[in-house]
Amino acid sequence: MLEQLSLFAVADRKPYTVSQLMARIRSTVETDPRLMDVWVEGEISNFRQVASGHCYFTLKDAGAELRCVMWRDRVRGMRTLPNNGDSVMAHGRVGVYEQRGDLQLYVDALEPLGLGWLYQEYERLKARLEAEGLFDSRRKRPLPPFPRRIGVVTSPDAAALRDILTILSRRYPLAEVVLAPTLVQGEEAPPQIIAALRALNDREDIDVILLARGGGSLEELWAFNDEQVARAVAASRIPVVCGVGHETDVSLADFAADLRAPTPSAAAELATPDRADLQQRVRTLRARLVRAVEADLSRRRERVREQARALRRLSPALRLAQARQRLDDLTERAGRAIRHQIAVRRERLAGLAGRLEGVSPLATLERGYAIVQRAADGLIVRSPAQVAAGDALRVRVRDGEFGAKVSGE
Repeated sequence: MLEQLSLFAVADRKPYTVSQLMARIRSTVETDPRLMDVWVEGEISNFRQVASGHCYFTLKDAGAELRCVMWRDRVRGMRTLPNNGDSVMAHGRVGVYEQRGDLQLYVDALEPLGLGWLYQEYERLKARLEAEGLFDSRRKRPLPPFPRRIGVVTSPDAAALRDILTILSRRYPLAEVVLAPTLVQGEEAPPQIIAALRALNDREDIDVILLARGGGSLEELWAFNDEQVARAVAASRIPVVCGVGHETDVSLADFAADLRAPTPSAAAELATPDRADLQQRVRTLRARLVRAVEADLSRRRERVREQARALRRLSPALRLAQARQRLDDLTERAGRAIRHQIAVRRERLAGLAGRLEGVSPLATLERGYAIVQRAADGLIVRSPAQVAAGDALRVRVRDGEFGAKVSGE
């Protein structure tokens, strides 16, 4: 009877199914804000990476164990994978895997023990500087397309400098490199980096600055997370390209720079044009220029031809040639008319000459007559009354003349 009553009591309370209970637990755990952003310190055990790339391991200390999962996309951001026995700081959120009833930590960041505070300090500084607008994209400046002089802030002994020089000599050997040497690691690095940036900004001939160093741990790269370094980068009047660490390393200097590059080599590539691209561009522009000039010349030649045709239509040369020919015709006709007139006039003159000879006194003289003229005035004597005794006379005959004198009445 007691057992029956107990069963009825359970039925009255509507018990959970296992799935319902696990779902309730999961909902409670995963909605607790204190469990959504936690750092957990412990020792790694049972670490394994499966074929999918996901990692499964356990964090433990002397009193408890916690199952952990790290998805593939988070694993790719890690430089090295941890080993069993490593003491670490794991960041993530707490969840429940219902199928097995496991409480587990979904890890998104994993740091060796002792560096967790650095990451927290990094996040604190990043949030404060971002709130000030130091990382605002609107204050980012474009890089010069063809820098003549490039300032480089890095260690003179670093592989980063050699990588940068190699890239620049291959891509854009026209640029001159000015090195502002500095330490890139340790407590003395931040003030030296700031001084190097200021030294380049004091010059008037620097077009762009490359701030660079190779990869390393968070502690080794911490100089580039220094607040004053980030402020010096943001305050630079010269555009800054920051190439610090590897692709997954992002420092506060990266956020403050005008352009972030994943590596020092990439910084050199982003700051300069590629010589091969420029050569191809020059060839393309030259071909376009030649085509444009040829097309323009062709248009101009056709215009000249059209104007020449119009000029020939409007030219007086044709009319001048016709006028010349007409002048020749008129000249020839005038010549013929003149010659005809001369011939006619010669005929008339010959007729008049014949008639004149018929009435000429010379003809009379030929027949034996003479012409008598007074010697004093040349008057022809036609009557004796015209002369007196003693007057001198001139007598003209057929073949000459002679003098005479009136002797009497």
